[in-house]
Amino acid sequence: MSDYTFPPDPRRRPVLRLATADGPLRDSYDVAMLDLDGVVYRGEDAIDHTAEALVDAAERGLRLAYVTNNAARTPADVVAKLRGLRMPTEDDSVVTSGQAAGRLVASLVPEGARVLVVGGAGLVEALEERGLVPVTSADDAPAAVVQGFSPDLAWGQLAEGAYAVATGIPWVASNTDGSIPTPRGLAPGNGTLVAAVATATGRAPEVAGKPYAPLFDETVLRVGGSRPLVVGDRLDTDIEGANNVGADSLLVFTGVAGLDQVIAAPPHMRPTFLAPDLRGLALLQRPVSVEGADTARCGDQVVRCREARLVVDGAREPSDVQEAVDLLRAAVALSWHLLDEDDGASPDTVDAADVRDALEGWGVR
Repeated sequence: MSDYTFPPDPRRRPVLRLATADGPLRDSYDVAMLDLDGVVYRGEDAIDHTAEALVDAAERGLRLAYVTNNAARTPADVVAKLRGLRMPTEDDSVVTSGQAAGRLVASLVPEGARVLVVGGAGLVEALEERGLVPVTSADDAPAAVVQGFSPDLAWGQLAEGAYAVATGIPWVASNTDGSIPTPRGLAPGNGTLVAAVATATGRAPEVAGKPYAPLFDETVLRVGGSRPLVVGDRLDTDIEGANNVGADSLLVFTGVAGLDQVIAAPPHMRPTFLAPDLRGLALLQRPVSVEGADTARCGDQVVRCREARLVVDGAREPSDVQEAVDLLRAAVALSWHLLDEDDGASPDTVDAADVRDALEGWGVR
């Protein structure tokens, strides 16, 4: 959520243009930090091609870290779900914003302190891992409040959180995602619940999850890796978070972000690479050439801008997923070029309907 500010971090860097990879991405990085909802699964179902892509990447040596802003479940519960969906998973390969929140809270309160939990079992376990004592009432004299998503969260828990937050004690939110993807569409995320407490108290929390650094740093501490690739479906959490810690990123179109959002993205929310889905880990990210002010070319795919419309040259739909990546890259590169040349003015005036139509069969909307 834009209401929260980032602490200074020398790793932060914007993305001005798409990067090139002349070999599969799975071979260029030592760990993939994979978002879950909207990337690996949607609700209780695996996203198409995900298991096959991740098995292939893991067999070729890419370490997999499943990194989620959802603090409702314990890591063990998430591991069990992933294995049930045939995803390659180690016991310690899931890292949650609840774990990052637990470490952050522990740095703010004395050892063994009581902490009021507004959320689910994932937060309780994360606090206990840090030697803290979870409580459920503001009358229990908590030293801090930690808040995370739970589908069973009731008004009473929000009220207890507000009572405690109003006393001025530290308040940590696992994340501030405004929405979560479900099989029926987007539903309210933890950010909406955090906003309720913020509105009631006039305060803002410290945030552990994406796009803030603590969750990325927690992942490195638990899973390792020195050259991570962040893989996500949201510009305002996964991609902005990667840029905040100086990591490369791959945006997939299986969750929240659509083409219109990506072509209008400011530099701090731009991904390094693009793909329709996780098959992109095995593909090339070919060079894009922007020719003049109105044409971009990637591989055999050409996109032109005609009267503020992005037009696919020859109106030929991609015949395979590599060509779909090429078309995505040409369209986005041209849009960013036009946006930057215009000093960021009027990004909504570029119509990408022709490109979306050509990519519809590849899940891009």
